[in-house]
Amino acid sequence: MIRKCNEHGYFRGHECPECGDNGRYVLDDEREERLGRFISGALRHFPEDVGLEMDMQGWVNLDNLCNIMESRYRWSTEERLIALIDSDVKKRYEAEGSRIRARYGHSVNVNLDYPGNEFAYLYYGVSLEEVDMLLENGITPIRQRYVHLSTSYRKANEAASVHTENPVVIEVDAETAQQNGLFFMSVNDDIVLTDEVPPEYLNVVEE
Repeated sequence: MIRKCNEHGYFRGHECPECGDNGRYVLDDEREERLGRFISGALRHFPEDVGLEMDMQGWVNLDNLCNIMESRYRWSTEERLIALIDSDVKKRYEAEGSRIRARYGHSVNVNLDYPGNEFAYLYYGVSLEEVDMLLENGITPIRQRYVHLSTSYRKANEAASVHTENPVVIEVDAETAQQNGLFFMSVNDDIVLTDEVPPEYLNVVEE
């Protein structure tokens, strides 16, 4: 559930995490899930199919998105869209003026323009069966435009745990890779994107 605290803005749950206020109802769990799936598809995977024009940096017009969204879901509003974005702890989307985009997770061809990474090491969680192949061949995108790396061992382990019971975390020597000309983009506090990571920068680590 998404609610709005007058002092601290949109939040998920029944109480504002900052002050404990119950806030004002904005969106229930079912509609949050339905709207979230639509926005993910529109901004990451099939913008043209829903009638959106996306530029090479992944931006679409906010008003156009709202019009399309509201034609599909009569209960949806721009406020509910912004509430979905602002309350998202994973920071998957961003709105800027008259435009909106997904920060990561694209399968469509985009060239995102986020600032460079400042972490010396990054992390990538995989299944045990994948480890040897990746250490030999490097990490390349699978069904996505970019390789998604985590900024901490814990986040990489959590991400991999969704797909495998016993994840293995690979450490990426991002500092050396960047010195050698590879580019890594920081999209939020937890996720860094890159085109690929050659095997010489990879090593299996334990927390």
